[in-house]
Amino acid sequence: MMRISVVGIGKLGICIAACFASKGYHVIGVDINKKTIDLVNQSKAPVYEPRLQEKMSYGKSKLEATPDLKYAIQNTDVTFVVVNTPSLADGSYSTEYLENALVKIGTILKEKKEWHLISVTSTILPGTINNVIKPILENKSGKECGKDFGLCYSPEFIALGSVIHDFTNPGFVLIGEYDSKSGDILSSIYEKVCENNPPIRRMSSVNAELAKIAFNSYVTMKISFANTLADLCEHLPGGNVDEITNAIGLDSRIGLRYLKGGLAFGGPCFPRDNRAVLNAAKTLNCPALLSETTDKVNQYHITRVAKIAASLVEKTEKIAILGITYKPNTDIVEESASLAITSKLVSSGLKVSVYDPAGLDNARKILGNTVMYCSSLEECLDGTKLVILATPWDEFRNLESTLVRKKGIKIILDCWRFLNKNNFVNKGIHYIAIGLDNQ
Repeated sequence: MMRISVVGIGKLGICIAACFASKGYHVIGVDINKKTIDLVNQSKAPVYEPRLQEKMSYGKSKLEATPDLKYAIQNTDVTFVVVNTPSLADGSYSTEYLENALVKIGTILKEKKEWHLISVTSTILPGTINNVIKPILENKSGKECGKDFGLCYSPEFIALGSVIHDFTNPGFVLIGEYDSKSGDILSSIYEKVCENNPPIRRMSSVNAELAKIAFNSYVTMKISFANTLADLCEHLPGGNVDEITNAIGLDSRIGLRYLKGGLAFGGPCFPRDNRAVLNAAKTLNCPALLSETTDKVNQYHITRVAKIAASLVEKTEKIAILGITYKPNTDIVEESASLAITSKLVSSGLKVSVYDPAGLDNARKILGNTVMYCSSLEECLDGTKLVILATPWDEFRNLESTLVRKKGIKIILDCWRFLNKNNFVNKGIHYIAIGLDNQ
């Protein structure tokens, strides 16, 4: 079997490395973070992600980590580059970290006699492979791409909280190949790692680059449409967004996934990839009106929900927010709708307490001392009038009895219709849900 190195073993990279190792590949992870390296070499998960520890334990004899990039390149056949490409103010991506890694990789390739495949996983704008990555590798190695080394762009379509499942059971695999040999090798690796025999789409790198951000941009449009329906239903006598989306989503032209009215989309991928489409359109001097409107709708929905919450309490009354991460089963709060709503409520002078099973430490870095952080659900609910169920963690699934038992709680704002409204009838708590006519 081919030997694999993964450059950048952060939240995504370590999951990719662990999945490869669990399938029998010898994997060398490369990172500059000593703590991460030490944990990986002890077969301990360095980040919070469901099933990661399981995969690392299963493949522990095949997975090692090192800060030595030269060692990793010289002792492997394929390198996956999974370094961060932060978003810039104009919606584009910074390739600074990526370029720094590629300069080092190219320099090492100059000394390596064997053919080597480089597969870039980091999200990039259309044209980056041909205009930035390939020139760097060729200039630093003194070799010819497609002849002396291979090059592909193969981004992952995963969601934090389900990275392991999404990586091993993708809807499809996208490969932007510079040459057929590179595409053949990368396809063979995915065919062994993926458990669901997914379709593999091979194309030019520029089309793969656009396909990646187009995919996420389309999903954001679908989410925003569902949220627009939710808004309509709240103003429509008898309106219920679930009844509508569960019907129209059955048609194959629409589909049920991501068609659920709730909070605005967030996280490290959706918002920035949608803005990247806008940036690409501007660069190419063509409009991307749908993507532009989607971003506006998303911001509107955050403001809309915050106004609903603020209208339900007085300045002296306390609000409890359950869930601060952008989705359950992750500790990520980046562009979290819940966090944005919390910030707006605090800015309005309201008192807010927050509880989340995993995201409090990350939330504290952004919210500072503007809110009260609670170590338990019970603590968060104490002395509260309004409870906002913002992130549908499983821990909150049977919340009704706890809410009823706590004195002082008068209103529950359920942003995902996660709870059963009937359980609050005649219990002294007013149940309000996003996407329902609450009259």
